[in-house]
Amino acid sequence: MLLAARELLAVRSPLDAELMVSDMVGAWWGRRLRRGDAEQVLGEGLVDYAAKAGSPAALTLLIALAYLGTARQAAKAEGAALALMERDVARPRWADRLGVVKTNGCFVSRDAYGDQDTVVCTFGYRGADSVEDRHALVVIVDYNMRGIARDAWVSSHVDKLLEQARAEAEGNPMLRFGEIEPQQARALLESAMKATDEYGQRRTAAPVSDSYSAYHAFARSRIKALPPGRKRPAPLHSEAPYSRDRRAMLAAEFLSSDAAEHLSDPSAASRCADHIIDYGCDQDFGRPLRVSPTKCETFLLDWLPRKVMLTTAEQEAVPHVLGAWARFAAGRTGLPDEGLRATLDAVWEATGKFAESYRDPTTFGLDRDLLDRLLPDGDLSALARRVFAFPFLQGTHGEIKLSLLNPADDTDRRILLGIDHAGELDRRDYDEHLAWHEEIAARLWEGDPPQLWEAAQRLLDLGHDRHDVLHVLIEIAERIGDDPEELAIALDDIADIPDEPPV
Repeated sequence: MLLAARELLAVRSPLDAELMVSDMVGAWWGRRLRRGDAEQVLGEGLVDYAAKAGSPAALTLLIALAYLGTARQAAKAEGAALALMERDVARPRWADRLGVVKTNGCFVSRDAYGDQDTVVCTFGYRGADSVEDRHALVVIVDYNMRGIARDAWVSSHVDKLLEQARAEAEGNPMLRFGEIEPQQARALLESAMKATDEYGQRRTAAPVSDSYSAYHAFARSRIKALPPGRKRPAPLHSEAPYSRDRRAMLAAEFLSSDAAEHLSDPSAASRCADHIIDYGCDQDFGRPLRVSPTKCETFLLDWLPRKVMLTTAEQEAVPHVLGAWARFAAGRTGLPDEGLRATLDAVWEATGKFAESYRDPTTFGLDRDLLDRLLPDGDLSALARRVFAFPFLQGTHGEIKLSLLNPADDTDRRILLGIDHAGELDRRDYDEHLAWHEEIAARLWEGDPPQLWEAAQRLLDLGHDRHDVLHVLIEIAERIGDDPEELAIALDDIADIPDEPPV
Protein backbone atom coordinates (compact mmCIF):
# COMPACT_ATOMS: atom_id res chain seq x y z
CA MET A 1 0.00 0.00 0.00
CA LEU A 2 2.87 2.34 0.67
CA LEU A 3 4.20 1.60 -2.81
CA ALA A 4 0.77 2.29 -4.28
CA ALA A 5 0.66 5.58 -2.37
CA ARG A 6 3.42 6.91 -4.63
CA GLU A 7 0.71 7.53 -7.21
CA LEU A 8 -0.77 10.12 -4.87
CA LEU A 9 2.25 12.34 -5.46
CA ALA A 10 1.27 12.71 -9.13
CA VAL A 11 -2.39 13.51 -8.41
CA ARG A 12 -3.51 17.12 -8.86
CA SER A 13 -7.00 17.01 -7.38
CA PRO A 14 -7.70 16.46 -3.66
CA LEU A 15 -10.89 14.65 -4.67
CA ASP A 16 -8.94 12.10 -6.70
CA ALA A 17 -6.55 11.61 -3.79
CA GLU A 18 -9.37 11.04 -1.31
CA LEU A 19 -11.07 8.53 -3.60
CA MET A 20 -7.81 6.64 -4.16
CA VAL A 21 -7.10 6.32 -0.45
CA SER A 22 -10.72 5.41 0.30
CA ASP A 23 -10.39 2.61 -2.24
CA MET A 24 -7.15 1.45 -0.61
CA VAL A 25 -8.49 1.24 2.93
CA GLY A 26 -11.68 -0.33 1.63
CA ALA A 27 -9.61 -3.46 0.99
CA TRP A 28 -10.21 -4.58 4.59
CA TRP A 29 -13.60 -3.00 5.26
CA GLY A 30 -16.04 -5.60 6.55
CA ARG A 31 -13.34 -8.25 6.90
CA ARG A 32 -13.23 -10.31 10.07
CA LEU A 33 -9.99 -11.37 11.69
CA ARG A 34 -9.73 -14.42 13.90
CA ARG A 35 -8.12 -12.27 16.59
CA GLY A 36 -8.34 -8.50 16.72
CA ASP A 37 -10.18 -5.82 14.81
CA ALA A 38 -9.27 -5.27 11.15
CA GLU A 39 -9.35 -1.49 11.49
CA GLN A 40 -6.91 -1.69 14.38
CA VAL A 41 -4.60 -4.44 13.10
CA LEU A 42 -4.47 -3.35 9.45
CA GLY A 43 -5.51 0.31 9.52
CA GLU A 44 -3.47 1.41 12.51
CA GLY A 45 -0.71 -0.95 11.41
CA LEU A 46 -0.53 0.90 8.10
CA VAL A 47 -0.29 4.22 9.95
CA ASP A 48 2.60 2.93 12.08
CA TYR A 49 4.39 1.53 9.05
CA ALA A 50 4.02 4.77 7.08
CA ALA A 51 5.26 6.78 10.06
CA LYS A 52 8.44 4.69 10.20
CA ALA A 53 8.96 4.91 6.42
CA GLY A 54 9.03 8.71 6.52
CA SER A 55 8.96 9.13 2.72
CA PRO A 56 6.92 11.73 0.77
CA ALA A 57 4.51 8.96 -0.25
CA ALA A 58 4.17 7.92 3.40
CA LEU A 59 3.44 11.51 4.45
CA THR A 60 0.84 11.86 1.69
CA LEU A 61 -0.85 8.67 2.85
CA LEU A 62 -0.81 9.82 6.48
CA ILE A 63 -2.39 13.17 5.57
CA ALA A 64 -5.18 11.34 3.75
CA LEU A 65 -5.71 8.86 6.62
CA ALA A 66 -5.92 11.76 9.09
CA TYR A 67 -9.12 12.70 7.28
CA LEU A 68 -10.44 9.39 5.97
CA GLY A 69 -9.50 7.00 8.76
CA THR A 70 -11.40 5.93 11.84
CA ALA A 71 -11.09 8.14 14.92
CA ARG A 72 -8.11 6.16 16.25
CA GLN A 73 -6.44 5.96 12.84
CA ALA A 74 -6.99 9.68 12.22
CA ALA A 75 -5.48 10.70 15.57
CA LYS A 76 -2.40 8.54 15.05
CA ALA A 77 -2.01 9.59 11.40
CA GLU A 78 -2.25 13.30 12.24
CA GLY A 79 0.45 13.06 14.89
CA ALA A 80 2.73 11.07 12.59
CA ALA A 81 2.14 13.49 9.68
CA LEU A 82 3.00 16.52 11.81
CA ALA A 83 6.23 14.85 12.88
CA LEU A 84 7.23 14.22 9.27
CA MET A 85 6.32 17.77 8.21
CA GLU A 86 8.57 19.12 10.96
CA ARG A 87 11.36 17.16 9.28
CA ASP A 88 10.53 19.00 6.02
CA VAL A 89 9.37 15.87 4.19
CA ALA A 90 7.83 16.98 0.89
CA ARG A 91 4.08 16.89 0.44
CA PRO A 92 1.79 17.59 -2.55
CA ARG A 93 0.20 21.00 -3.11
CA TRP A 94 -3.33 19.66 -2.73
CA ALA A 95 -2.66 18.39 0.81
CA ASP A 96 -3.89 21.61 2.47
CA ARG A 97 -7.26 21.32 0.72
CA LEU A 98 -7.85 17.68 1.58
CA GLY A 99 -11.24 17.32 3.23
CA VAL A 100 -11.79 21.08 3.47
CA VAL A 101 -15.26 20.98 1.93
CA LYS A 102 -18.61 22.67 2.32
CA THR A 103 -22.01 21.31 1.40
CA ASN A 104 -23.92 22.84 -1.49
CA GLY A 105 -27.22 21.09 -0.80
CA CYS A 106 -28.70 17.67 0.01
CA PHE A 107 -31.51 15.84 -1.77
CA VAL A 108 -33.43 12.59 -1.51
CA SER A 109 -35.24 10.50 -4.10
CA ARG A 110 -37.84 8.16 -2.61
CA ASP A 111 -39.92 5.46 -4.22
CA ALA A 112 -43.63 5.49 -3.36
CA TYR A 113 -43.34 2.04 -1.80
CA GLY A 114 -40.91 3.30 0.85
CA ASP A 115 -38.43 0.56 -0.09
CA GLN A 116 -35.43 2.83 -0.37
CA ASP A 117 -34.07 6.37 -0.31
CA THR A 118 -31.40 7.61 -2.68
CA VAL A 119 -29.62 10.40 -0.83
CA VAL A 120 -27.53 12.90 -2.80
CA CYS A 121 -25.20 15.28 -0.93
CA THR A 122 -23.28 17.84 -2.97
CA PHE A 123 -19.99 19.39 -1.92
CA GLY A 124 -17.30 21.79 -3.06
CA TYR A 125 -13.83 22.56 -1.73
CA ARG A 126 -13.67 25.77 0.28
CA GLY A 127 -12.11 28.64 -1.60
CA ALA A 128 -12.27 26.82 -4.94
CA ASP A 129 -14.41 28.08 -7.79
CA SER A 130 -13.59 25.42 -10.34
CA VAL A 131 -16.50 23.28 -11.51
CA GLU A 132 -14.19 20.28 -11.30
CA ASP A 133 -14.13 20.63 -7.54
CA ARG A 134 -17.90 20.08 -7.23
CA HIS A 135 -18.95 16.52 -6.52
CA ALA A 136 -21.88 14.54 -5.17
CA LEU A 137 -21.95 11.64 -2.73
CA VAL A 138 -24.80 9.27 -3.58
CA VAL A 139 -25.94 6.66 -1.01
CA ILE A 140 -28.79 4.17 -1.36
CA VAL A 141 -30.56 3.33 1.91
CA ASP A 142 -32.47 0.03 1.76
CA TYR A 143 -35.34 -0.25 4.23
CA ASN A 144 -36.11 -3.84 3.29
CA MET A 145 -32.68 -4.67 4.74
CA ARG A 146 -33.22 -2.92 8.10
CA GLY A 147 -32.22 0.49 6.74
CA ILE A 148 -28.65 -0.29 5.73
CA ALA A 149 -26.58 1.80 3.33
CA ARG A 150 -26.49 -0.71 0.48
CA ASP A 151 -24.58 1.23 -2.15
CA ALA A 152 -22.50 4.41 -2.45
CA TRP A 153 -20.61 6.21 -5.17
CA VAL A 154 -19.32 9.65 -6.15
CA SER A 155 -20.15 11.74 -9.21
CA SER A 156 -18.47 14.90 -10.48
CA HIS A 157 -21.42 15.60 -12.83
CA VAL A 158 -23.52 17.23 -10.14
CA ASP A 159 -25.91 19.29 -12.27
CA LYS A 160 -26.58 16.43 -14.66
CA LEU A 161 -27.21 14.05 -11.77
CA LEU A 162 -29.75 16.35 -10.09
CA GLU A 163 -31.45 17.21 -13.37
CA GLN A 164 -31.87 13.54 -14.21
CA ALA A 165 -33.29 12.76 -10.73
CA ARG A 166 -35.85 15.57 -11.02
CA ALA A 167 -36.88 14.48 -14.52
CA GLU A 168 -37.37 10.87 -13.42
CA ALA A 169 -39.57 11.94 -10.51
CA GLU A 170 -41.68 14.25 -12.69
CA GLY A 171 -42.43 11.47 -15.14
CA ASN A 172 -42.98 8.66 -12.65
CA PRO A 173 -45.75 8.71 -10.02
CA MET A 174 -43.82 6.04 -8.08
CA LEU A 175 -40.91 8.44 -7.40
CA ARG A 176 -40.61 11.55 -5.23
CA PHE A 177 -37.63 13.88 -5.28
CA GLY A 178 -36.89 16.89 -3.12
CA GLU A 179 -34.34 18.77 -1.06
CA ILE A 180 -33.69 18.02 2.61
CA GLU A 181 -31.70 19.89 5.23
CA PRO A 182 -28.03 18.87 5.51
CA GLN A 183 -28.60 18.08 9.20
CA GLN A 184 -31.32 15.60 8.24
CA ALA A 185 -29.13 14.06 5.56
CA ARG A 186 -26.35 13.55 8.10
CA ALA A 187 -28.65 11.87 10.61
CA LEU A 188 -30.15 9.62 7.93
CA LEU A 189 -26.79 8.55 6.50
CA GLU A 190 -25.12 8.07 9.88
CA SER A 191 -27.96 5.75 10.88
CA ALA A 192 -27.75 3.86 7.58
CA MET A 193 -23.99 3.35 7.71
CA LYS A 194 -24.21 2.26 11.33
CA ALA A 195 -26.87 -0.28 10.32
CA THR A 196 -24.55 -1.60 7.61
CA ASP A 197 -21.65 -1.98 10.03
CA GLU A 198 -23.85 -3.71 12.61
CA TYR A 199 -25.23 -6.05 9.95
CA GLY A 200 -21.67 -7.00 9.02
CA GLN A 201 -20.72 -7.67 12.64
CA ARG A 202 -22.89 -10.75 12.50
CA ARG A 203 -21.44 -13.76 10.74
CA THR A 204 -23.37 -12.94 7.55
CA ALA A 205 -21.75 -10.26 5.41
CA ALA A 206 -23.81 -7.16 4.76
CA PRO A 207 -25.56 -7.38 1.34
CA VAL A 208 -23.89 -4.31 -0.14
CA SER A 209 -22.73 -3.54 -3.67
CA ASP A 210 -19.29 -4.66 -4.82
CA SER A 211 -18.10 -1.04 -4.83
CA TYR A 212 -19.46 -0.05 -1.40
CA SER A 213 -16.23 -0.85 0.44
CA ALA A 214 -14.23 1.39 -1.90
CA TYR A 215 -16.39 4.42 -1.04
CA HIS A 216 -17.04 3.63 2.62
CA ALA A 217 -14.23 5.75 4.10
CA PHE A 218 -14.96 8.65 1.75
CA ALA A 219 -18.68 8.55 2.58
CA ARG A 220 -17.97 8.42 6.31
CA SER A 221 -15.73 11.48 6.09
CA ARG A 222 -18.17 13.48 3.94
CA ILE A 223 -21.04 12.73 6.31
CA LYS A 224 -18.96 14.20 9.16
CA ALA A 225 -18.58 17.35 7.07
CA LEU A 226 -22.36 17.86 7.17
CA PRO A 227 -23.71 19.95 10.07
CA PRO A 228 -25.11 17.89 12.98
CA GLY A 229 -28.13 18.67 15.10
CA ARG A 230 -31.31 17.18 13.60
CA LYS A 231 -33.11 13.89 13.89
CA ARG A 232 -33.09 11.70 10.83
CA PRO A 233 -36.19 12.12 8.63
CA ALA A 234 -38.67 9.34 9.18
CA PRO A 235 -38.93 6.71 6.44
CA LEU A 236 -41.93 7.03 4.13
CA HIS A 237 -45.25 5.91 5.71
CA SER A 238 -43.81 6.03 9.24
CA GLU A 239 -46.23 6.60 12.10
CA ALA A 240 -46.13 6.84 15.86
CA PRO A 241 -44.99 3.63 17.63
CA TYR A 242 -47.56 0.85 17.70
CA SER A 243 -48.49 -0.45 21.15
CA ARG A 244 -50.00 -3.91 21.55
CA ASP A 245 -53.46 -2.35 21.83
CA ARG A 246 -52.94 -0.27 18.70
CA ARG A 247 -51.76 -3.34 16.80
CA ALA A 248 -54.87 -5.23 17.88
CA MET A 249 -57.09 -2.32 16.83
CA LEU A 250 -55.42 -2.19 13.41
CA ALA A 251 -55.97 -5.95 12.95
CA ALA A 252 -59.64 -5.53 13.87
CA GLU A 253 -60.03 -2.69 11.36
CA PHE A 254 -58.51 -4.87 8.65
CA LEU A 255 -60.64 -7.92 9.40
CA SER A 256 -63.82 -5.83 9.28
CA SER A 257 -62.84 -4.07 6.04
CA ASP A 258 -64.06 -4.81 2.51
CA ALA A 259 -60.57 -6.04 1.61
CA ALA A 260 -60.88 -8.97 4.04
CA GLU A 261 -64.48 -9.98 3.40
CA HIS A 262 -63.55 -12.88 1.11
CA LEU A 263 -61.26 -14.58 3.68
CA SER A 264 -63.00 -17.87 4.58
CA ASP A 265 -61.23 -18.75 7.87
CA PRO A 266 -61.57 -15.78 10.26
CA SER A 267 -59.48 -17.41 12.99
CA ALA A 268 -56.52 -18.18 10.70
CA ALA A 269 -56.88 -14.77 9.03
CA SER A 270 -56.68 -13.04 12.41
CA ARG A 271 -53.48 -14.82 13.38
CA CYS A 272 -51.92 -14.14 9.96
CA ALA A 273 -52.86 -10.46 10.23
CA ASP A 274 -51.09 -10.35 13.61
CA HIS A 275 -47.93 -11.73 12.00
CA ILE A 276 -48.09 -9.16 9.16
CA ILE A 277 -48.54 -6.30 11.62
CA ASP A 278 -45.78 -7.53 13.94
CA TYR A 279 -43.41 -7.82 10.98
CA GLY A 280 -44.15 -4.27 9.86
CA CYS A 281 -43.80 -2.86 13.37
CA ASP A 282 -40.74 -4.79 14.51
CA GLN A 283 -38.79 -5.29 11.28
CA ASP A 284 -39.79 -2.27 9.16
CA PHE A 285 -39.37 0.82 11.32
CA GLY A 286 -42.91 0.67 12.72
CA ARG A 287 -44.58 0.64 9.29
CA PRO A 288 -47.18 -2.16 9.19
CA LEU A 289 -49.18 -0.33 6.51
CA ARG A 290 -46.27 -0.10 4.09
CA VAL A 291 -46.54 -2.65 1.28
CA SER A 292 -44.33 -3.29 -1.71
CA PRO A 293 -43.41 -6.26 -3.94
CA THR A 294 -40.05 -6.70 -2.21
CA LYS A 295 -41.41 -6.37 1.32
CA CYS A 296 -44.19 -8.90 0.69
CA GLU A 297 -41.79 -11.39 -0.90
CA THR A 298 -39.34 -11.01 2.00
CA PHE A 299 -42.11 -11.52 4.54
CA LEU A 300 -43.55 -14.56 2.77
CA LEU A 301 -40.40 -16.34 1.60
CA ASP A 302 -37.79 -15.35 4.15
CA TRP A 303 -39.12 -14.08 7.48
CA LEU A 304 -42.10 -16.40 7.99
CA PRO A 305 -40.21 -19.62 7.14
CA ARG A 306 -37.42 -18.66 9.54
CA LYS A 307 -39.30 -17.08 12.39
CA VAL A 308 -42.92 -18.18 12.77
CA MET A 309 -44.53 -21.52 13.53
CA LEU A 310 -47.77 -21.66 11.53
CA THR A 311 -50.64 -24.10 11.76
CA THR A 312 -51.76 -25.89 8.62
CA ALA A 313 -54.73 -23.54 8.31
CA GLU A 314 -52.44 -20.50 8.65
CA GLN A 315 -50.07 -21.86 6.01
CA GLU A 316 -52.94 -22.09 3.56
CA ALA A 317 -54.38 -18.71 4.52
CA VAL A 318 -51.35 -16.44 4.77
CA PRO A 319 -50.83 -15.64 1.04
CA HIS A 320 -54.52 -14.72 0.69
CA VAL A 321 -54.43 -12.64 3.87
CA LEU A 322 -51.29 -10.87 2.64
CA GLY A 323 -53.00 -9.99 -0.65
CA ALA A 324 -56.01 -8.63 1.22
CA TRP A 325 -53.72 -6.68 3.54
CA ALA A 326 -52.00 -5.11 0.52
CA ARG A 327 -55.37 -3.79 -0.72
CA PHE A 328 -56.30 -2.54 2.74
CA ALA A 329 -52.94 -0.86 3.36
CA ALA A 330 -52.70 0.72 -0.10
CA GLY A 331 -56.00 2.49 0.52
CA ARG A 332 -54.70 3.84 3.81
CA THR A 333 -51.32 5.08 2.50
CA GLY A 334 -52.40 6.30 -0.92
CA LEU A 335 -50.17 3.89 -2.84
CA PRO A 336 -50.75 4.45 -6.59
CA ASP A 337 -52.78 1.79 -8.40
CA GLU A 338 -49.78 0.61 -10.39
CA GLY A 339 -47.89 0.05 -7.15
CA LEU A 340 -50.75 -2.01 -5.72
CA ARG A 341 -50.99 -4.10 -8.89
CA ALA A 342 -47.26 -4.82 -8.82
CA THR A 343 -47.48 -5.78 -5.14
CA LEU A 344 -50.40 -8.17 -5.71
CA ASP A 345 -48.60 -9.74 -8.67
CA ALA A 346 -45.57 -10.33 -6.44
CA VAL A 347 -47.74 -11.95 -3.75
CA TRP A 348 -49.36 -14.33 -6.22
CA GLU A 349 -46.02 -15.23 -7.78
CA ALA A 350 -44.59 -15.98 -4.34
CA THR A 351 -47.57 -18.08 -3.25
CA GLY A 352 -46.35 -21.23 -4.98
CA LYS A 353 -42.82 -20.72 -3.69
CA PHE A 354 -44.12 -20.27 -0.14
CA ALA A 355 -45.32 -23.88 -0.02
CA GLU A 356 -41.73 -24.93 -0.78
CA SER A 357 -40.06 -22.37 1.50
CA TYR A 358 -42.13 -23.07 4.59
CA ARG A 359 -41.43 -26.42 6.21
CA ASP A 360 -43.85 -27.32 8.97
CA PRO A 361 -41.85 -28.53 12.01
CA THR A 362 -44.31 -31.39 12.48
CA THR A 363 -42.96 -32.87 9.23
CA PHE A 364 -39.61 -33.29 11.02
CA GLY A 365 -41.22 -35.93 13.23
CA LEU A 366 -41.60 -33.61 16.22
CA ASP A 367 -44.68 -33.95 18.39
CA ARG A 368 -46.94 -30.89 18.40
CA ASP A 369 -46.98 -30.76 22.21
CA LEU A 370 -43.18 -30.82 22.22
CA LEU A 371 -43.10 -27.96 19.73
CA ASP A 372 -45.47 -25.93 21.87
CA ARG A 373 -43.14 -26.35 24.86
CA LEU A 374 -40.02 -25.47 22.90
CA LEU A 375 -41.61 -22.59 21.02
CA PRO A 376 -44.09 -20.88 23.35
CA ASP A 377 -43.24 -17.63 21.55
CA GLY A 378 -43.65 -19.20 18.10
CA ASP A 379 -40.05 -18.30 17.19
CA LEU A 380 -39.23 -21.03 14.70
CA SER A 381 -35.61 -19.86 14.37
CA ALA A 382 -35.04 -20.83 18.02
CA LEU A 383 -35.97 -24.51 17.58
CA ALA A 384 -32.51 -25.97 16.91
CA ARG A 385 -30.69 -24.16 19.71
CA ARG A 386 -33.43 -24.97 22.26
CA VAL A 387 -33.37 -28.67 21.35
CA PHE A 388 -29.60 -28.53 21.83
CA ALA A 389 -30.01 -26.91 25.25
CA PHE A 390 -32.71 -29.35 26.44
CA PRO A 391 -32.35 -32.79 24.81
CA PHE A 392 -34.47 -34.67 27.38
CA LEU A 393 -38.09 -33.56 27.07
CA GLN A 394 -39.95 -36.82 26.48
CA GLY A 395 -40.23 -40.14 28.29
CA THR A 396 -39.62 -40.66 32.00
CA HIS A 397 -36.75 -40.44 34.45
CA GLY A 398 -37.54 -42.49 37.52
CA GLU A 399 -40.97 -41.24 38.54
CA ILE A 400 -40.60 -37.94 36.64
CA LYS A 401 -42.62 -37.57 33.46
CA LEU A 402 -40.49 -35.36 31.28
CA SER A 403 -43.43 -34.41 29.06
CA LEU A 404 -44.90 -32.49 32.02
CA LEU A 405 -41.83 -30.29 32.48
CA ASN A 406 -41.71 -26.85 30.88
CA PRO A 407 -38.20 -25.78 29.73
CA ALA A 408 -39.34 -22.14 29.80
CA ASP A 409 -39.95 -22.37 33.56
CA ASP A 410 -36.92 -21.81 35.82
CA THR A 411 -37.81 -24.58 38.27
CA ASP A 412 -38.56 -27.17 35.58
CA ARG A 413 -35.48 -26.04 33.66
CA ARG A 414 -33.23 -26.92 36.63
CA ILE A 415 -34.87 -30.34 36.94
CA LEU A 416 -34.28 -31.03 33.24
CA LEU A 417 -30.63 -30.01 33.47
CA GLY A 418 -30.22 -32.05 36.64
CA ILE A 419 -31.45 -35.11 34.73
CA ASP A 420 -28.92 -34.28 32.02
CA HIS A 421 -26.22 -34.48 34.75
CA ALA A 422 -27.59 -37.47 36.66
CA GLY A 423 -24.20 -39.20 36.49
CA GLU A 424 -22.31 -36.28 38.05
CA LEU A 425 -24.01 -36.01 41.45
CA ASP A 426 -20.77 -36.82 43.26
CA ARG A 427 -18.98 -33.71 41.89
CA ARG A 428 -17.82 -31.44 44.69
CA ASP A 429 -18.80 -28.39 42.64
CA TYR A 430 -22.06 -29.92 41.38
CA ASP A 431 -24.30 -26.98 42.34
CA GLU A 432 -21.96 -24.38 40.86
CA HIS A 433 -21.45 -26.44 37.70
CA LEU A 434 -25.19 -26.94 37.25
CA ALA A 435 -25.74 -23.21 37.75
CA TRP A 436 -23.38 -22.50 34.85
CA HIS A 437 -25.28 -24.98 32.68
CA GLU A 438 -28.45 -23.11 33.61
CA GLU A 439 -26.79 -19.85 32.55
CA ILE A 440 -25.76 -21.23 29.16
CA ALA A 441 -29.14 -22.91 28.64
CA ALA A 442 -30.94 -19.64 29.39
CA ARG A 443 -28.73 -17.78 26.91
CA LEU A 444 -29.29 -20.41 24.23
CA TRP A 445 -33.04 -20.25 24.87
CA GLU A 446 -33.05 -16.50 24.27
CA GLY A 447 -30.35 -16.52 21.58
CA ASP A 448 -28.31 -13.94 23.49
CA PRO A 449 -25.69 -13.40 22.30
CA PRO A 450 -26.22 -14.94 18.84
CA GLN A 451 -22.51 -15.82 18.71
CA LEU A 452 -23.12 -18.46 21.42
CA TRP A 453 -25.20 -20.72 19.17
CA GLU A 454 -22.99 -19.94 16.16
CA ALA A 455 -19.93 -21.14 18.10
CA ALA A 456 -21.78 -24.25 19.27
CA GLN A 457 -22.75 -25.11 15.68
CA ARG A 458 -19.15 -24.76 14.46
CA LEU A 459 -17.94 -27.16 17.13
CA LEU A 460 -20.77 -29.64 16.52
CA ASP A 461 -19.98 -29.57 12.79
CA LEU A 462 -16.43 -30.65 13.67
CA GLY A 463 -17.89 -33.76 15.35
CA HIS A 464 -17.48 -32.78 19.00
CA ASP A 465 -19.72 -34.17 21.72
CA ARG A 466 -22.59 -31.96 22.89
CA HIS A 467 -21.43 -31.92 26.51
CA ASP A 468 -17.86 -30.98 25.55
CA VAL A 469 -19.24 -28.11 23.48
CA LEU A 470 -21.30 -26.88 26.43
CA HIS A 471 -18.26 -27.01 28.71
CA VAL A 472 -16.25 -24.87 26.28
CA LEU A 473 -19.05 -22.31 26.20
CA ILE A 474 -19.20 -22.31 30.00
CA GLU A 475 -15.42 -21.82 30.28
CA ILE A 476 -15.55 -18.78 28.00
CA ALA A 477 -18.57 -17.24 29.73
CA GLU A 478 -16.97 -17.76 33.14
CA ARG A 479 -13.63 -16.29 32.00
CA ILE A 480 -15.04 -13.24 30.19
CA GLY A 481 -17.72 -12.25 32.67
CA ASP A 482 -20.48 -9.76 31.87
CA ASP A 483 -18.80 -7.80 29.05
CA PRO A 484 -21.06 -8.52 26.02
CA GLU A 485 -18.58 -7.24 23.41
CA GLU A 486 -15.67 -9.25 24.82
CA LEU A 487 -17.89 -12.33 25.07
CA ALA A 488 -18.97 -11.98 21.43
CA ILE A 489 -15.33 -11.61 20.30
CA ALA A 490 -14.23 -14.63 22.35
CA LEU A 491 -17.04 -16.77 20.95
CA ASP A 492 -16.19 -15.69 17.41
CA ASP A 493 -12.61 -16.79 18.01
CA ILE A 494 -13.56 -20.40 18.79
CA ALA A 495 -12.32 -22.55 15.92
CA ASP A 496 -12.02 -25.92 17.70
CA ILE A 497 -11.95 -27.58 21.13
CA PRO A 498 -8.50 -28.02 22.72
CA ASP A 499 -7.19 -31.55 23.20
CA GLU A 500 -8.36 -31.50 26.82
CA PRO A 501 -11.64 -29.55 26.92
CA PRO A 502 -12.63 -27.84 30.18
CA VAL A 503 -14.75 -29.99 32.50
